[in-house]
Amino acid sequence: MKKIDGKALATTVREQVKQEIADSGVKPKLAVLLVGEDAASHIYVNLKEKSAHEAGIETDIRRLPDTTSEQELRQIVETWNDNPSVDAILIQIPLPKNYDQDAIIQIMDPAKDVDGFHPSNVEALMAGTGDLFPPVHEGILRLIAATGVLINGGKAVIIANSEIFANPLNKLLSSAGCFVTKCGPEDYEREILQSADIIIVAVGRANFLKRDMIKSGACIIDVGTNRTAEGKVVGDVDVEDTKDIPGWLSPVPGGVGPMTVAMLLKNTLKLAKRRANKTETPNPKSQVNF
Repeated sequence: MKKIDGKALATTVREQVKQEIADSGVKPKLAVLLVGEDAASHIYVNLKEKSAHEAGIETDIRRLPDTTSEQELRQIVETWNDNPSVDAILIQIPLPKNYDQDAIIQIMDPAKDVDGFHPSNVEALMAGTGDLFPPVHEGILRLIAATGVLINGGKAVIIANSEIFANPLNKLLSSAGCFVTKCGPEDYEREILQSADIIIVAVGRANFLKRDMIKSGACIIDVGTNRTAEGKVVGDVDVEDTKDIPGWLSPVPGGVGPMTVAMLLKNTLKLAKRRANKTETPNPKSQVNF
């Protein structure tokens, strides 16, 4: 399978954001809440911080131990809500299990929710009235678009453990004219999977997707992140088993991850421009155009 170069696509988006910030005079600020010692979360936040600074985005990163009280977390988010210099807020998930993650996300001002996870933003997206897409979902759509595989009129299968992940992606693909089937890792139908033009897999199981589950010419977006016994990071697709099939594959690492960071920067700039009244009012309908 041909590799989709997520790093190159992300670099293009990041350079566009950097140039637009320089040209517009807007000074975006991104606030990030990171709680606990999850290694992957720390890697992601470090990458987001580095990429933000390179683009000209100021950051306020709060790295806190999992002994921090939930009340203190709430106070931090509320302070960011009230701070006019903070354009975008990101709560790095998952939070440690001793916190009510949903409750803390709901504290965010929806107008500053850069990930689009606040219930009101999810509701707007599902209703077709939102105009800011979750970075991971927009990143996936851009990776697909880069292959030339048609979304409009195509068939897609989303294999995921999480409805929170799958439902918005289903909505965005469907809005772009794609026929979508959602399923979990235990209840997929092989015939439907084998007929799919696009497969998005996010189940957290190394080597889950095999060659006999994929049709020739399909576009596979691997959202999985797994660590082998040797410490290597791999996705959910069996790369060795599928390497000779014609089609496209987003690699892990180097696919969805870089694109998600790039879309996060893009969303931060969008929120900053909105705050500065240097952009148009929000689009009343959710549309994905590339």
